[in-house]
Amino acid sequence: MSRSIDYYFSFQSPWAYIGHKVFRDLVSAYDLKVNHKPVVLLDLFSETGGLPLMKRHPVRQRYRMVELQRWRDKRGLNFHLQPKHWPFNARLADGVVIAAAAAGHDPDGFLRRVYAAVWEDQLNLADADVVRRLADEAGLPGAELVEQSAGDAVSAAYEQNRQDALTADVFGSPAYVLDGEVFWGQDRIELLADALKSGRAPYRPKP
Repeated sequence: MSRSIDYYFSFQSPWAYIGHKVFRDLVSAYDLKVNHKPVVLLDLFSETGGLPLMKRHPVRQRYRMVELQRWRDKRGLNFHLQPKHWPFNARLADGVVIAAAAAGHDPDGFLRRVYAAVWEDQLNLADADVVRRLADEAGLPGAELVEQSAGDAVSAAYEQNRQDALTADVFGSPAYVLDGEVFWGQDRIELLADALKSGRAPYRPKP
């Protein structure tokens, strides 16, 4: 029986993009069932004490740029550090992921295209035509999913993702939650791999 993992992410997050291929390699290697849970980072930050990028101290902002370059090289990627249409409202693309999963589709092809569209191709993910085309290219019914994205059912699921994230102690993107244990950040994927390989019991916070 496949193990299940909750994948909390934001298309706004370069770290989710940087780690996605490596994460999917683990998914394939261990036959994991992925629960895709897009979230709004600003909502998580406001609830858990995080700060939006432009409100962080300049020292932290500068260090982030260095880290992006390090991990770009480490993962063998080629992307823009400050894409043309970033930041953007990810609600539409997030809603397509939710609607696709609810309809029984695997949204991963769409995720791969959206990450590349933002960070490599500098496309505008707030544009419905762009999102529809990316969904179509992923083999999904783009027009149908874009329409559903704005519906009440998707909005309710989006809010549930936020609540689930807070309940699970998730405070950023990406976060991978395996058996209740949170692995925050794409630089924790190797630790996630260790947990899967060993089959150990999940670690818990000390009381």
